[in-house]
Amino acid sequence: MSELFGTLSDGTPVHRWTLERGGVRVRVLSYGGIVQSAEVPDRDGRPADVVLGFPDLDGYVGNPGPYLGALVGRYANRIAGARFTLDGRTHALEPNDGPNSLHGGERGFDKRVWEVEPVEHGVRLSRVSPHGEGGFPGRLEVSATYSLDADGALRIGYEAVTDAPTVVNLTNHAYWNLGGSGSAGGHELRIAASRFTPVDAGLIPTGVLDDVDGTRFDFRESRTVGSGYDHNFVLDKGVTGTPEEVAELYDPASGRFLTVATTEPGLQLYTADHLGVPFTAGEGIALETQHFPDSPNRPEFPSTQLRPGEVYRSQSVYGFGVRG
Repeated sequence: MSELFGTLSDGTPVHRWTLERGGVRVRVLSYGGIVQSAEVPDRDGRPADVVLGFPDLDGYVGNPGPYLGALVGRYANRIAGARFTLDGRTHALEPNDGPNSLHGGERGFDKRVWEVEPVEHGVRLSRVSPHGEGGFPGRLEVSATYSLDADGALRIGYEAVTDAPTVVNLTNHAYWNLGGSGSAGGHELRIAASRFTPVDAGLIPTGVLDDVDGTRFDFRESRTVGSGYDHNFVLDKGVTGTPEEVAELYDPASGRFLTVATTEPGLQLYTADHLGVPFTAGEGIALETQHFPDSPNRPEFPSTQLRPGEVYRSQSVYGFGVRG
């Protein structure tokens, strides 16, 4: 089902699509590819929205900083100095996080209106990112398909092709609160990662892959999340052709749990310590499936390069369940 959600200042309409299957209801916006809500039952069968979002379009337009539920790109996460060199040519990007480029620049994919068409059990969003958008080279044809599996799992599949060498790293920036309200800091988290990428003061990876053993980054066994995280975890499985489960988030109070499966080699854990009004610090937890931050400047990291004739593919699955 689709409905008019609002109109941008230039008159462009924004629609909302509702997907429902397996006891789960998800709403997706054509603006920013935003997952506005995800209604999931608790252990007693009572539904609640487990994704942070705004009730109207003005909320998203007026508060873009948290990237609530958005499809981010062309490059999710940070690129140091808002520049990278590819095939001997340096490309200057839009700095929007101090000197760095974050989530595609000032007007990344999260602030664009996408074309939407229905597909089986979901919707397909698509757009063309012109050469030079945000400073990125190449004309990029990109799509993201949101669908619900029979058990209600939310599946997001990304594809892109380019007419010139470029870099691509796409993800969804949903903030999860499995209790439906209050703090998410008491959630329990497991991540199948033996290493992480430590960062400098600007949250740029140093290039080292540190072991999590004996540190606060060790989530190999489920434990309370807490606060103070905005870090990329190096998933043990690496890049895979099909999604493999890499994380589980659990709320003991409601009994809800979320599993994350992905083809990506990294997972960014952000505990939302700086969300801002109307939200409170720690009200949601972002689990962003991705390639590593600043990979275009780190040849030792898994490559994010995309060349003509190649197809970028990435897929992540968010499954829901309950425990007694």
